[in-house]
Amino acid sequence: MSAIDVFNGDADGICALTQLRNAEPTDSLLVTGVKRDIALLERVDAKAGDSVTVLDVSLDKNRDGLEKVLAAGAKVFYADHHFAGEIPTSPRLEVHIDTSPDICTSLLIDRHLEGKFALWAVTGAFGDNLEASAQERAKSLGISADEVEQLRELGNYINYNGYGASLDDLHFPPADLFEKVHRFASPLDFIAADADTFGRLSAGYRDDMAAAAALQPTRESDCTALFILPDERWARRVSGVYSNQLANGSPARGHAVLTERADGTYLVSVRAPLDNKVGADELCRRFPTGGGRKAAAGINALPTEQLDDFIEQFTAFYDTSAR
Repeated sequence: MSAIDVFNGDADGICALTQLRNAEPTDSLLVTGVKRDIALLERVDAKAGDSVTVLDVSLDKNRDGLEKVLAAGAKVFYADHHFAGEIPTSPRLEVHIDTSPDICTSLLIDRHLEGKFALWAVTGAFGDNLEASAQERAKSLGISADEVEQLRELGNYINYNGYGASLDDLHFPPADLFEKVHRFASPLDFIAADADTFGRLSAGYRDDMAAAAALQPTRESDCTALFILPDERWARRVSGVYSNQLANGSPARGHAVLTERADGTYLVSVRAPLDNKVGADELCRRFPTGGGRKAAAGINALPTEQLDDFIEQFTAFYDTSAR
């Protein structure tokens, strides 16, 4: 019998699994990738008696893979906060899914473990741009303002590291970064012990965000702002965290950040207004390769011929929602 851990390569996926593996240490096969690489269960070749943990990837996007794994006789623990669609029924499937806009997978695992490694849940929530939820959970733990800021920074850095068209764009492959962090019961201990990794992420984040700060919106209104980034590594790395920064800076606006890809398509990140965190997943699912959650969603490869249509639908969607 084998243990297989399947997880999103962003902060939420890594911090969720870090909590679980601190609670239940297991020598497992890791299946992950860049943040947008979410059809992960297709890679899993499970057998009867295997234990498969799936974290922070949409069940709807992994339905066929999940059914294959269950049919093989494996047990599956599935925790996520993205659109799921119809959930299969099986005595070997344990599901923890909540699509509320103020929850993330790290907080779901925190709930499941009854707070045993809550600092990692706070880190994951900050990385997923759930500022209010992260602050509320941190307040309940009684940690200092300086410690909260350290968790925010680490969450943002881990999340930033997950963005890219391929693993070559990233500072650390997500599986390698998980191996570095999960040995620590507390993210504060990780920061203190591994200054090299933390410093490399911090420097990359600062440099890439400085490049993004020079950008001007391609389309802008009182309700929306849309940016198009060039086909460069820094732009691919920064697309998600830059979208979060824009959302935090103008909470009444919807934001879209499109990054040009080498094949002529666009990588799209959409953030619903923080004042009205709905609809990002609905909008993105109108286009091939689109999905996500209510507050934050994306499109992996928007065809060039659909660019104008996306811009018009994005603008109309949030102008209408804001009224």
